[in-house]
Amino acid sequence: MQTANMLLKKFVRCSAFSFSIQHGVKQDLFALSRALILSPCLKEANSRSYSEKVDLDAWKEVMKSGLREVSETVSEPKEPSSLAAARETLEMWRLAGRPVPEKLSEEQLKAFMECPSKSAKKKYLKYLHLKELYKKNDKRKMDEKRERRLETRERASEAEEPKRNPFVCLWASSMDKMYSWRVAQSMIFGQPLVFDMSYEKYMSVREVANAVRQIVLSEGCNRRSVDPFHIHFCNLKDDSLYRKEFIKHYRGAWDKLLITVTDKCYTDVFPKDKLIYLTADSPKVMKTFDHDKIYIVGSMVDKSIKTGVSLAQAKRLGLETAALPLDKYLLWNCGAKNLTLDQMMHVLLTLKDTGDWKKALEFVPKRKYCGFVNKPMHELKKTLDLINILKLGKRPEELQKRFADNYSKRLTQK
Repeated sequence: MQTANMLLKKFVRCSAFSFSIQHGVKQDLFALSRALILSPCLKEANSRSYSEKVDLDAWKEVMKSGLREVSETVSEPKEPSSLAAARETLEMWRLAGRPVPEKLSEEQLKAFMECPSKSAKKKYLKYLHLKELYKKNDKRKMDEKRERRLETRERASEAEEPKRNPFVCLWASSMDKMYSWRVAQSMIFGQPLVFDMSYEKYMSVREVANAVRQIVLSEGCNRRSVDPFHIHFCNLKDDSLYRKEFIKHYRGAWDKLLITVTDKCYTDVFPKDKLIYLTADSPKVMKTFDHDKIYIVGSMVDKSIKTGVSLAQAKRLGLETAALPLDKYLLWNCGAKNLTLDQMMHVLLTLKDTGDWKKALEFVPKRKYCGFVNKPMHELKKTLDLINILKLGKRPEELQKRFADNYSKRLTQK
């Protein structure tokens, strides 16, 4: 019976102590539990000889440290309810088998919450999921390459083959220095090329990321060219999404880039009579490349194709505009006459170096045109009409009529 009572007392003390730790704010419960726990110790202390003394100060410090730990656990910052709810929905969708990325940053989670509809959220998650898969695939390929390289080195060391010539590495580093030297010279003597960064409000987050990716490709292409442009990023604010994406891409190299970055408008940096805004909506067609002019390219990726935005910007500022002569040199087939920013950079660099439109327009995607204009326009229009009829699958009777008319004309000419 006595053993049963002792066990019951221990159980009550333990349960009271755990309950008081969970609700440590209530001091009366904590005091009660402390009294229950300390009661056997006090009884033992009384039963002991008076020569043995209990160190109460040390015991108080132990209890205070326990209280501090409890208060720290209680005062931990909790995640906002909206973010927690978004994470729960993502976890539910992942369990349901939908394409959801494994890791999401806070910015991506906020962008997911800002999506206007459920279909937009699904598309955004699918985009992030594919991006994550591409990264994993690239990492796997890099690991396989590294393993292959290590295997070849081991075989070479086993066969005691002579080492490779180190001039390849020297050549790469020297070429890199030469590219940097050319770009540094262009910053003093080169022709300026302006990228207008004032189109953030017309684009979504994904479109801004795509635009920055294309500008990064353009900067690399310009850096490797024989006569590079002096690139200017105008209207680039410190808190803009463009800048955040640039820092994501370049990381520590962003401050070392040999370009000019400013939050001013290009009209405040250059004289207006030298500026030409390149836009596909311009009624004026560019005939030759002028080395004395300063060309402006709108940093915009527009999947919904909002026509006239860059033209309106140029007219508002009172600038001269120009469009590439695509109809004059190319037999256009389908699609909008808008080029990506890296394609535009290739075209302008080729024009600057050679002045040949045919060489420059080879960088236009070949899916958009049938070929270059070598025949008179009326013959080309006839062939283009026939191609369109065959592609669209229009009435075969119309084709037979056209063939019969052409055949009868040839017979009468004979």
